[in-house]
Amino acid sequence: MKKDIHPDNYRPVIFNDNASGERFLIGSTIETNETDKWTDGKEYPLASVDVSSASHPFYTGQEKVMDTAGRVERFKNRASKAAGGRKKKA
Repeated sequence: MKKDIHPDNYRPVIFNDNASGERFLIGSTIETNETDKWTDGKEYPLASVDVSSASHPFYTGQEKVMDTAGRVERFKNRASKAAGGRKKKA
């Protein structure tokens, strides 16, 4: 690696994929408040992500709905209310 081309806070960070449970140790500048131990016994900053290559359908070939914020359920509620409103008018 060339000297003096990376920011001062560039360091190894553990990225934890919440969907699959996979963990990656990658160099990053992301700000984190948590730390965890890696397989080498050292402690590194920990960042949690919802999707990575271990859980994204493009890479896994498996289609699944990842709804961490309840968006699908809210959409279904809105759609059923809209369909009910149309039936009453007809």
